[in-house]
Amino acid sequence: MGACLSKGKRPAGTEATDKLSSSALLGGAVLGKPFEDVRSVYALGKELGRGQFGVTYLCTDKVTGAKYACKSISKRKLANESEREDVRREIQIMQHLTGQANVVEFKGAYEDKSSVNLIMELCAGGELFDRIIAKGHYSERAAAAMCRAIVNVVNICHFMGVMHRDLKPENFLLASMDEGAMLKATDFGLSVFIEEGKVYRDIVGSAYYIAPEVLRQRYGKEIDIWSAGVILYILLCGVPPFWADTERGIFDAIIEGEIDFESPPWPSISNSAKDLIKKMLTQDPKKRITSAQVLQHPWLKEGGEASDKPIDSAVLSRMKHFRAMNKLKKMALKVIAESLSEEEIKGLKQMFANMDTDNSGTITYEELKTGLARLGSKLSETEIKQLMDAVTKI
Repeated sequence: MGACLSKGKRPAGTEATDKLSSSALLGGAVLGKPFEDVRSVYALGKELGRGQFGVTYLCTDKVTGAKYACKSISKRKLANESEREDVRREIQIMQHLTGQANVVEFKGAYEDKSSVNLIMELCAGGELFDRIIAKGHYSERAAAAMCRAIVNVVNICHFMGVMHRDLKPENFLLASMDEGAMLKATDFGLSVFIEEGKVYRDIVGSAYYIAPEVLRQRYGKEIDIWSAGVILYILLCGVPPFWADTERGIFDAIIEGEIDFESPPWPSISNSAKDLIKKMLTQDPKKRITSAQVLQHPWLKEGGEASDKPIDSAVLSRMKHFRAMNKLKKMALKVIAESLSEEEIKGLKQMFANMDTDNSGTITYEELKTGLARLGSKLSETEIKQLMDAVTKI
């Protein structure tokens, strides 16, 4: 287990990565320690995922043969000192939390001339929603178990002086393909050490999961409970509680705070589950339930009130649609950022070919807009235009 930390304090042994000399920065160093080629210790394998700043690879320890994940962050994309500090902070937080239940284990960081490489536990079981959809059957009890794991991460973070700030289903992976595999939090890129008395103002997170006080630019650790409440709502009905065609619309819905408990499947969901969601999605952060209180809620706790009765299969269908839409939007934004892999480009070209209704060999703005709408896309007009411009480069 990781060492306990009082709120606002940094863990011992992380100061070295905080204080970089100007000469180190001039030499392009991020971590403030000698360069070391990750390939001298690990053999890098296939690509597992791709994000804004880098690529995650499967890697193998050359001595033991053990498999891990290597998150390779391109230093070229770290444009300023603030972004370099973000990487150092992510490493410090992962070092601090490693060993805790439901948190991915951190193995070490390596830096060379072109990248910073983070080695961590390989979670081979895939994403949370994908597992639920693949199983094809589902109950309140299963949703409670998953939510319990997510809130346990929040509880650990808050107890150890960390605010996560980006809780969403995509940031949780299953440790293995086994039936009872543990759910693990894998991404702490936006997390911060909580500073006593500090009011946080920067808008971070992913639209559907952002708490209202983040949009008001005055918040604290309570935002993590809100995000976990949004995830629980999706786990029980398949769609987010605050929904709109544009990001602005989503934000307006969050501020308004109207939660739908009338549409199916809510009439058949237990009152106890709805009670917990209401407490997690309380607009006033001072009145919002804490992580420790969530874990003691009668519906959530192990052996509690959550029913084993199957949830309506329409929930899985909606969840599948929501998941597909998010994947499409993620791919569209990657096109705009010019960070697609060759396989993704092939798949995207096929998708665009299917949208080319007049078989002209080119795709018009209207064809793209209609095709995306048919696929359930909620991209804004601006994002579609950006995507259209980017597509011509593929």
